[in-house]
This record gives sequence, C-alpha cells and structure tokens, in this order.
Amino acid sequence: MSRQKADSSSSELSAIRRKGRLFVISGPSGVGKGSVINLVLAQLPSIELSVSATTRARRPHEIDGTSYHFLTEADFKQRVNQHEFYEHASYNNRMYGTLRSTVESRTGAGVDLILEIDIQGARQVRKLDPTAVLIYMQPPGLAELEKRLRDRATETEETVRERLAIAQEEQKSIRTDYRGHYVITNDVLEQCAEVLKAIVVAERHRLTGQPEAPQGFE
Repeated sequence: MSRQKADSSSSELSAIRRKGRLFVISGPSGVGKGSVINLVLAQLPSIELSVSATTRARRPHEIDGTSYHFLTEADFKQRVNQHEFYEHASYNNRMYGTLRSTVESRTGAGVDLILEIDIQGARQVRKLDPTAVLIYMQPPGLAELEKRLRDRATETEETVRERLAIAQEEQKSIRTDYRGHYVITNDVLEQCAEVLKAIVVAERHRLTGQPEAPQGFE
C-alpha cells in the first residue's frame, strides 16, 4: 500500500472513531444502575453519564444539574413542545428526558455517552440511532429488588409496590426489546461492573456501518 493510500485509510478510520456512541442502560428502580455505572466511569476514558431532566422531587443528597436537571412539569412540557429532548418518557407518574443538546454536543466531540433511562426511552433511542447499544440491568430476583428498595429508605410503601409492579411488567418485553443487545444481572456489584465495562470496550471495537451522526427475570 502506498503512503498516500495509507494516510487516506487512516483518516477514514479516524473519522469513524471520532463519533461517540450511546450506551443506553435501563432497569428497574433499585437494581443498582447508578452504583454500577459509577464504577465503570471511574475506569474507562472518554465516556460520560448524560444528566437527565426530570419532574420528580429532588432527594436530599441530589444536586441540580449533576444528579438531574430538576424541572417543573410546565417547563418540561414546554421543552417537549420545542423539541429539546432526544427522548422522553413518563415513569411512575413522573417525566424524564434526555436533552438533545447534550447528546449532539458530546457524541459530536467523540465522547461515548451513557443514558440511564427507562425502557420507553430506550425504544425511542433505538429508532433514532440504530448504532446505540441497549443494556438492561436486572436484579437476581424480585425479592432482592424489594429488599434493595426498602433498604434505601427513600420510598413509601405505595411507591415500593408500584416499582415492583413496573419491574415485573418490564420482564415481559425483555426478549423482544433487547434482542440482539444485552441483559446483565446485578448480583455482585463489582462483577456486574466488569461485565458492563467489557460490553463498552467490545462495542468500541465493533464497526457499525453507520459512522455518521445519529438523527434527531429470566
């Protein structure tokens, strides 16, 4: 191969790699998504957690703009009407969404983004960006999920029951929604983080054929 051809091939490969990818992580509330994600973020370069917007109340330990962008329902709906969200959905009577500006600016800069969103949002992202990697994180069992929800002591009894019902309902669509993607079990935190890390590393080496920017319990 000539030097000119080699340089050209190298440039084309660099262009393919420059585009950041979306890693969409979903799973029931209380499964430990945040803890697993934080371990992976600490170990891998060029990957960030996208900060979602929500209408739910801020918990005492949470910071606006870091944990979530906390919005009023009116503000959230206005942003929806102005097409400011890449994806948005309603979960447990609260609204959640990913800002389009975040996705476009960070992936355009070559940064991989983790979107911690529910299954509704994951479905939207899959349609918008076929190169997005969908990962569903499940607990080892419903009893363990209930224990984790109760141990964190942030939920009312009604909310615990609602979240467990949602988790059971989600299981019915896993085989369809995540066919060709990934389902991982958070039994031991560190082991689950290693699995997630391995998925990210492997997917970074897979050519998707679409290097251009994305449009708009077993």
